[in-house]
Amino acid sequence: MTKPLLPLIAEPEHLYAALGRDKLVVLHITRPERYAEFHVPGALFLEGAHFVKIKKPVVGLLPAEHNFGALLGSLGIAPDTHVVAYDDEGGGWASRLLWTLEVAGHQHFSLLNGGLVSWVSEDFPVEQKPAHPSEIDPYPVNWQDGPVADADYILSRLGTADLGIIDSRSPQEYSGEKVFAQRGGHIPGAHNLNWVDTMDQGRNLRFKPEAELRAMLEERGLTRDKEIICYCQSHHRSSHACMMLKNLGYTRVKGYPGSWSDWGNRTDTPVE
Repeated sequence: MTKPLLPLIAEPEHLYAALGRDKLVVLHITRPERYAEFHVPGALFLEGAHFVKIKKPVVGLLPAEHNFGALLGSLGIAPDTHVVAYDDEGGGWASRLLWTLEVAGHQHFSLLNGGLVSWVSEDFPVEQKPAHPSEIDPYPVNWQDGPVADADYILSRLGTADLGIIDSRSPQEYSGEKVFAQRGGHIPGAHNLNWVDTMDQGRNLRFKPEAELRAMLEERGLTRDKEIICYCQSHHRSSHACMMLKNLGYTRVKGYPGSWSDWGNRTDTPVE
């Protein structure tokens, strides 16, 4: 097996050293005005709305296979392309794109640790001119079940000893104090780990050191021997948790597309 071009969690210096390499695509996932202000040299602009599907009241669903395949082809992404994604919010949008790539069967990708915040704050070069992709044929997307948990799957696993559930929302959403669906609260047995608490505010929104993250997980009983399901309101914030767990060596990690916008709007799902 060939060595990946970059690690799963890539530091700015890693990406800087790889810029211009063949079969590397860097994706900037923010608002258009931020991309126009500055971006990593050669980075392609992508909006998050292009790789999630809305079926109200449920948001954050997987897009159709052919739509996602056409999107990847339009960005010049083939099965042997290494994709680096970043955003300006600590990694939510970038992680959601990378999780979707994993569901599509793509194996070569990295999250820029700290994203645009670390890149710009640490004086790595930026440019203003837009980059243009080399379009290729649509990507042969074939959704994989491994990284995905839907409501029926979660219902079938609730209460089992080897299951852990991470709720990446705020404590107020977790408790039901803030409600963004028909019902408030959380999936029974879920542990709250607010995604912002896994970011190091003193290190430009990178993940906190591994030892701290492991301690946060283990004190919640979220150990590596368990299958871990991650959710938030739409599987945006919780995609960030999926990347964190993958980097920490967790091998049984699933994300819940739709997340609380699905669970909290159904009538057949239990709520705590």
